[in-house]
Amino acid sequence: MSNQAEAARTALGARLRGYRKDAGFTSGRAFAHATGWQESKVSRIENGKQNVSEDDIRVWCRTTNQDEVTAELIATVRQIEELWAEWRRVLAEGAEKRQQSGLQTYKKTRHFRIWHPTVVWGTFQTPEYAEVTFHQVVGLYDIPDDAEAATAKRLERQTYLYRGERKFDVVLGEQALYSNFGGAEVMKGQLDRLLTLMRLARVNLGIIPRSAPLQVWPGNSFSMFDNRLVLVETYSAELTVTQPAEIETYTKTFALLKQSAVYGGEVRDLIWAAFQHFDRMPTQGE
Repeated sequence: MSNQAEAARTALGARLRGYRKDAGFTSGRAFAHATGWQESKVSRIENGKQNVSEDDIRVWCRTTNQDEVTAELIATVRQIEELWAEWRRVLAEGAEKRQQSGLQTYKKTRHFRIWHPTVVWGTFQTPEYAEVTFHQVVGLYDIPDDAEAATAKRLERQTYLYRGERKFDVVLGEQALYSNFGGAEVMKGQLDRLLTLMRLARVNLGIIPRSAPLQVWPGNSFSMFDNRLVLVETYSAELTVTQPAEIETYTKTFALLKQSAVYGGEVRDLIWAAFQHFDRMPTQGE
């Protein structure tokens, strides 16, 4: 969980502790007895070590005679949840809806800063490459299979590569050129697509060679949208970062990653080497 989410949860716990003491419950044990909870649950909530459900808030406010702040505290709980969105919940109805919601963020953004050590960024993906990745998402999270519809929504993002005064600053790890999604033909098509996109004046594509000296450890992939939002993806959840101090950390991290990247002709050489690698690979059925 992000520092911002942890801080918000800790602050909420301290506030709930104050309400408990104001209501005359001098110990967590007494409050646990009144609510029918385990004493350990009360302690974890008050110390920001456990997420608080909306029902927990209702019980807490009712027990401490703080009903007038119930709605406010529930809103706080929902905000904390949004900072750390579990993929199983986000993708419960399939992947298309998540792709659709991302379009609004793209519409508002003028400067994109993208880091991915192992996979080609979604907006640079070919339809074939994207569909393979969405089928993997469907399988991993056991969600409705809408890979084709999700792919179509992802491809809509590409219109922003040609519209408005936007800049796309993208850094990939060299492994992204070799991570095999769909076989040799799909990969060669994806690599050719990268060669085409890097010719766009608004696209600045860097690759970090696998043996390049690093100024900072690679870490998770992340996407920066201007200086107002960072999205960080893990296997279990997507982290939303909006706190200025945390965004500044990602700004510095991206600058350090760029120091290890190569550009222009060196990028074309790396892509061509990867293309030749897949060109030598037997096609399916051979």
